[in-house]
Amino acid sequence: MSDKRITESVLSYIERNLDQELTLEKIAGDLNYSKYYLARTFKDQTGLTLHKYIQGRRLGEAAGKLAETAQPIVEIAFEAGYGSQQAFTQAFRCAYGCTPQEYRRRNMPAPGQSRIEMSVAA
Repeated sequence: MSDKRITESVLSYIERNLDQELTLEKIAGDLNYSKYYLARTFKDQTGLTLHKYIQGRRLGEAAGKLAETAQPIVEIAFEAGYGSQQAFTQAFRCAYGCTPQEYRRRNMPAPGQSRIEMSVAA
């Protein structure tokens, strides 16, 4: 299987399981690849580590919920895979330059990390 197809498999797996605990070990095991090979291939194909991509996708989904719902921030934090609102706020501030509360108050659109699409030649 080509590196692009492997990366597309990983991307699809992440999208299907974004609300689950996702680790390099779990993804590699479920897709039957070495975690080292998978991590290197993903980084080479996307320019991002698996961890950074997953974190960006989850924060992007969270930003969408902040902009479009009145769901409590602590619930959004837990759904995004953070163990506390404080950890979520810190990661969110790093990614968006403001706290989740400020983001919601400003009624900002949700740019976030969009899904990477791989065009795989047959």
